[in-house]
Amino acid sequence: MYKVLLADDEILDLEGMKQFIPWEELGMTVVDTVNNGFSACEVLEREPVHVLVSDIRMPNMSGLELAQKGLALQENLQIIFVSGYQDFSYVKQAMALDACSYVLKPMDDHELIEALNKVKQKLDHLRQREETEQAYQKIIPMVKHQYLLQLLENPYPSVPRDVLNKEYRFQEIEWPVCAAIFELDDAAVHLHHVGESEKREWIDRYHARLQTLLLEEGLHHFCKINHQRTALLLNAETGREDTSELLQQLQAEFPFTVTVGAGNPAYRLEELHFSYEQAAAALEHKMFQGKGRWISFSEVPREDMQNAETLDIRLDALLQAMTSYDLVSIHDELEEMFHLVSGMRSKFTVRNFSIYILLKLDEHLHTMQEDLFNMLGLTFTKLDVLLQFETMDEIFSWLRRKVFEISEQLHNRKISKNGRLIHEIIEDVTQRLHESVTLRDVANRFSFSPNYLGVLFKEETGQNFSDYVIGLKMEKAKSLLTGTKMKIYEIAAQSGYQYLPYFSRQFKETYGMTPLEYRRRHS
Repeated sequence: MYKVLLADDEILDLEGMKQFIPWEELGMTVVDTVNNGFSACEVLEREPVHVLVSDIRMPNMSGLELAQKGLALQENLQIIFVSGYQDFSYVKQAMALDACSYVLKPMDDHELIEALNKVKQKLDHLRQREETEQAYQKIIPMVKHQYLLQLLENPYPSVPRDVLNKEYRFQEIEWPVCAAIFELDDAAVHLHHVGESEKREWIDRYHARLQTLLLEEGLHHFCKINHQRTALLLNAETGREDTSELLQQLQAEFPFTVTVGAGNPAYRLEELHFSYEQAAAALEHKMFQGKGRWISFSEVPREDMQNAETLDIRLDALLQAMTSYDLVSIHDELEEMFHLVSGMRSKFTVRNFSIYILLKLDEHLHTMQEDLFNMLGLTFTKLDVLLQFETMDEIFSWLRRKVFEISEQLHNRKISKNGRLIHEIIEDVTQRLHESVTLRDVANRFSFSPNYLGVLFKEETGQNFSDYVIGLKMEKAKSLLTGTKMKIYEIAAQSGYQYLPYFSRQFKETYGMTPLEYRRRHS
């Protein structure tokens, strides 16, 4: 409802306007009626008013003077003058004040109603424009963050610099800057005791708090990558110092640590992408340097870089061997890892390495709707058992037993009666991932009703059929990205995706990076 203030020194006219105009039908309400300009000013000072209907001639303060003061108090105030005087000078002055209408006395109710309808249309337009502007202001940060993410993840696009400066405040950047990535450390593990909704609330609360702290520090160029990572641009020389208190504050407020990976300095927009890739690469080495730290790409030893690349290859092979219950390959891959860490510098580093392997196993098992800690009867805090070992042989003996134990549990579930059926179905689906595989199609092939097979599938795998197929498609896409030179759109088609943007979005939701970025990092 629009608020209306009536001002007229003629009491009968004032009461007539209040009583005989259908204010509610007009979408308006009369907030007050006054008989002089001073009282009207008091109302305008204490509450918002949309429409002022005023006599143009009142004692002590004329309607024209009231309108001037009213516009000074509320710039969008709409004014309708009423007067028994037809002197053109009054009309001219009223129009100079951008009055919406001028109604002559004795008033015709229909004439005033018509004037009020015109005012309402103008107010509706102003409100719509204001709502549109507010919506635009809310969208600007999201658009800015999305554009910054594209700028970081892809080579520099050919966007005019004046556009970047105007819309994204890039002219405020003091070069050189470095790209940095804030990554939550084991949030899912630390929040293992809470439900999924509460876990999401913790993560959302963290991102909201991080954004607030960044803005308080005057850091405006940042964007959320996924629920674990946030990217930002920092001064290359003072960025570490600028964010030290911020990181301490986050660690004090949340039950998990944050590790920062920082790239080398970038001296222009074209170099931001490479700094971002270096920041992501630096994060891969927290297993050697520990969590809750600042890791600069330039400070990572070359040996650690090579070890991390080799580790990814060995881990993929180990996970494949565990899933297929290939005991010989499990033994061989663990031996390769043993040799990989034999040259590490401290027991602390070896312990970090062992925990890293277990968390990678847990991440892989989650794609199969399995939970490492439930399977082993452990909690994250009980991994302190690794501190009791004095030699690397002891750590790897313990790790070897746990890996074989997990593989055996997976195998036993697979060879159960229903497990054999589901295993056959999974093999069939795996062979046809490039097709549009549906539960109904599979049910027809194996002579089951879709509903019954869906229930059976979830009982055995703990996962809906569609979610499981997506997981298989993503694994195939990941393998093709690193093992072939196929183009991204060809890999999408081979993985059963005909629409490339949907494939890219699904891949990023699964692995936290685009297919192109994954290929560059793991090729």
